[in-house]
Amino acid sequence: MTDLGTRAAPRGAGALRRAAPALLGYVAVRGLGLLVLALWSAARGKSAHTLLTARWDALWYVRVAELGYGYEVRLPNGDVHSNLAFFPLLPWLERLLHAVSPLSHADAGFAVALLASLAAAWGIFAVADLVHGRRAGVCAVLVWALLPVGIVQSMAYSESLFTALAAWSLYAVLTGRWVTAGVLAALSGLTRPVGLAVVAAVWAAGLVSFRRERGASAGSPSGRSGSAAPEPGARRTDHAPGTRADTFLRHAPAPEGARPAVRALGMLLAPLGTAGYVLWVGHRTGHGPLGYLDVQAGWRNGFDGGYAFARFVAGKFTSFPSALAGLGLVVGVAALIRLYVVCVRQRQPLALLVYGGAVLALALCASSYFGSKPRLLLPAFPLLFPLALALARSRAPRAALVVGGVAVASAVYGAWWLNGSGPP
Repeated sequence: MTDLGTRAAPRGAGALRRAAPALLGYVAVRGLGLLVLALWSAARGKSAHTLLTARWDALWYVRVAELGYGYEVRLPNGDVHSNLAFFPLLPWLERLLHAVSPLSHADAGFAVALLASLAAAWGIFAVADLVHGRRAGVCAVLVWALLPVGIVQSMAYSESLFTALAAWSLYAVLTGRWVTAGVLAALSGLTRPVGLAVVAAVWAAGLVSFRRERGASAGSPSGRSGSAAPEPGARRTDHAPGTRADTFLRHAPAPEGARPAVRALGMLLAPLGTAGYVLWVGHRTGHGPLGYLDVQAGWRNGFDGGYAFARFVAGKFTSFPSALAGLGLVVGVAALIRLYVVCVRQRQPLALLVYGGAVLALALCASSYFGSKPRLLLPAFPLLFPLALALARSRAPRAALVVGGVAVASAVYGAWWLNGSGPP
């Protein structure tokens, strides 16, 4: 058994009460961001509503919701921007909410993003609470809300929806709810291409569980694994008889993950979303199973191991003051890698390490629009847990001062960023 198993996961109203401080803090931080955006945009003669619901990718999602797939734009340089690049779950939800309410498709996307951001915040809290405790869970949600690009969480984009599905899928893995984990992983795969990171996490945790069960079974005289096999990716701990942890272990119900058939079903379900959409696009374009890669190539998106990003950063050092921006990018990437190393040293559960590492690798090693890389990292919430732990260990007055100051800075940056010319 594991130390994760010693934390009784609350359910229903109890779970909501436990998460309430985190959710209230999240609403406060993001509410400040929206207020500053509204004031900043009004001062510049722009509409905050338009910035949040009807620009850049939000327009593509709305067009899919309204007209379906098949729309494309041919640029003078020969590039073809097809709406097949955008995964379907968010447009489906926009269409559904539009059908049952007076909201336009754009406003429906905004409503989905707001609700999904709350679900994501709750999921992040649930995972961090399970692994590090309640205070760290609250701080993890606050750190996620305080990110400089946190305003994207309130846009009619798919980042919040994806993060919510990913967080709850990972929580389901950590608590042994394998079918739930597989279903949520499949839905995340219908939301963004990075859904592959959730699939990888589910599969890695599942395979390790099978291996540990097989090893425990081989080493047990009775041929049964009993309670000797820990849950996937969790830290091994020994609980002395008579302690509170030992009492919980003896009376805790067997997790769903203890049944290999259930675990296997969850693993089989996980990739269906990504695989289904990618194969459908290949059939639709007539380019076979890899047709989706051709669609992404039309947007100049691909995976090159970070070569294009490295060239972009190196190009910043050819002049001044752009060299300062290049230095900032190098420091930022080094900080992200450092955070991941700390996550490994803190022995995060395997599912979180695989997921966080995959999101980080896909964001940094893709040849996509470089200005979008910060928001592509938004779903990598496990990387924030070391910062959350540091904040949780701080005294309350100091932590409140830090959160308040960063919240103001983040709100101002988000307003300035969205009022710029380039897409986030």
